[in-house]
Amino acid sequence: MTGFRSGEVAVVGRPNVGKSTLVNRLVGEKVAIVSDKPQTTRKRILGIARRPGAEIALVDTPGIHRPDHRMNAAMVRDATEALSTADVVLLVVDATQEGKEGRVLEMLARAAVPAILALNKIDLVGKERLLPMIADFSRRHDFREIVPISAKTGDGVERLGDLLAANLPERPAAYPEDFLSATSEAEWAAEVIREKLLERTRQELPFASAVVVERMTRDEERDVSVVYASIVVEKEGQKAIVIGRGGSMIREIGTAARAELEEKSGGRYFLDLTVKVRADWRDDERFLARLVTDARKGGSPL
Repeated sequence: MTGFRSGEVAVVGRPNVGKSTLVNRLVGEKVAIVSDKPQTTRKRILGIARRPGAEIALVDTPGIHRPDHRMNAAMVRDATEALSTADVVLLVVDATQEGKEGRVLEMLARAAVPAILALNKIDLVGKERLLPMIADFSRRHDFREIVPISAKTGDGVERLGDLLAANLPERPAAYPEDFLSATSEAEWAAEVIREKLLERTRQELPFASAVVVERMTRDEERDVSVVYASIVVEKEGQKAIVIGRGGSMIREIGTAARAELEEKSGGRYFLDLTVKVRADWRDDERFLARLVTDARKGGSPL
C-alpha cells in the first residue's frame, strides 16, 4: 500500500492532564477509563486511531510523577519504556498549569524521538496566556508541531490526529481494520469497575485500591457473562467505605460498572464483587507483577 503510514505514538505527560480523554477522542471510542483523580492510568493501554491512509497506534501511558510506592515506580518505568519503542511522542500538557514539565522534557530530550506537543484544556485558558506558552515550549524543545486542543470539547483534535499521521513512517497497517484496543475483556471489566470506584471515593482510597478479576464465566442458559472480581484495599476502614452502609456503595459501583459494560458490548453481565484487605499491596512486587500479567486472562494474584 504505497504511501500508507503507520506506527506507534507514545502519549505521555504528567498525571491528570487529559491523556486518556484525548486517546478516547482520537480513537473515537472509549478504550481507556477516565476520572478526575491523578494516576488513573496505571499501565500502558493501546488504542488504534485511523485517518485516511494512516493507522495510529496510540499508547496511553501512566502519568509521569515522583513515585512514593513500588507500584508508582513501575508506572513511571512503563511510561519511560513506551518512549523507547515509539515512532512519535505526543506530549500532553495541561495549559492551565504552567512551568511543571521540566522532568518530562528532560525525558524527551534523552529519548531523541520526534515529538508533538498538545496544549490541552484551551477551553479554560485565554489566548493572551496561550501564545506566550507556545513560545516558551518552542524554546525548551524542538517539537515537530505544537497544537492547542481541548480533549473535552474536541477542539483541535482532528488536526492533531492528521499531524500525528503525517509524522509516522511509511509502512503497512499492523492491525485489522476492526481492531480498536488490545485490552482483554477481563482487563476492561477490571478497569471499568475501578473507574466507578474512583468516581465515588476520595482522599487516599482511590490510590490505595485495585481491582482484580479473579475469573469470568459464560452462562449460556441465561445468556450472561459472569464476572467475579475483588476490590483490593490496604485497611479494614477502607473496606468498610467501599462496602458502604448495608452494602450500598458496592452495589452502586457494581450497577454502574455493569451498565457501562453492557452498553459497550451489547451483551448482558452479572458482577459478583467482593472487597479484600491486603496491607501494603502497592509495595508488594510479587503481587504487582501478577496483577499485571494475570489481568489479561482474568486470573487472581490474591
